[in-house]
Amino acid sequence: MTDRRHLPSLSALQAFEAAARHLSVKRAAEELAVTPTAVSHQLRRLELDLGVRLFHRRPRQLLITEEGQRLYPVLRDGFDAFAKAIRSLARSERKAIVLSATQAFAARWLLPRMAQFRARFPDFTLHLHASDDVVDLRAREVDVAIRYGHGNYPGLAVESLFADTFFPVCSPALKVRKPADLRARPLLHFEWRRTGPKTPTWGRWLKKAGIERKDTPSDVVFSEESHAIAAAIAGHGVALLSSLLVQDELTRGTLIRPFGPSLPGFHYHLVHLPETASEAGVVAIRTWLREELAGAHGVRPSV
Repeated sequence: MTDRRHLPSLSALQAFEAAARHLSVKRAAEELAVTPTAVSHQLRRLELDLGVRLFHRRPRQLLITEEGQRLYPVLRDGFDAFAKAIRSLARSERKAIVLSATQAFAARWLLPRMAQFRARFPDFTLHLHASDDVVDLRAREVDVAIRYGHGNYPGLAVESLFADTFFPVCSPALKVRKPADLRARPLLHFEWRRTGPKTPTWGRWLKKAGIERKDTPSDVVFSEESHAIAAAIAGHGVALLSSLLVQDELTRGTLIRPFGPSLPGFHYHLVHLPETASEAGVVAIRTWLREELAGAHGVRPSV
């Protein structure tokens, strides 16, 4: 008969693992849905149980000790294994998969294609999480995410899906036929959460097109990209938009691309935890997206 395991409190071990991962009591408390005081109490309790110091506490900062560095990877891998086993048991019956994407991408591209996912993978229930905030995949509330950017996502498996392109689009009723017509038409803008020298904005496009035009009172700025798309469809002005997000409207003719040039956008990436690469739900999402992109008119998957 084996000896009974003598282990510290599970809550204390969870508190330590989260605090070591974030190097922050506050962020660990947010993840565990408890107060920072509760996390601090659990950390002190664990240190007393083990008889070693796990953190050096500094104002607004935690520094993990040598003993803590020895304990952390063991707990991290253990909790990951627990979560994977539990997810496998739960998914063996319901086979749910949670996909996170930006609000604009979810509304404009994913939602119209969810029927194809259901038809292609009838044994899965796809839950779509639409948010412009970056989700923590290690929290296990989301299985797969589509992120828009340069592809630098440490600790995650990253697969580039396609490169975006931006160009002017408008309603055919607006009768915009040449770049010079922009001087007499409202321009529709939307706010980027982060901007840089390569962000595809009207200012960069006008410079590339060789057109001098200042913002006018008739121009409109939206906080959400989807609203700029809706305004363009309604004929309220000319918008510089993602070729992917207006793909369906261009095909139907409710929007037109009257002229060039175009500006390169960023890349859409499929990201997930490395250890979930072979899970059936992740494979299903990857397969579905690749098939949809292969059949998408005017959209070229990146390599």
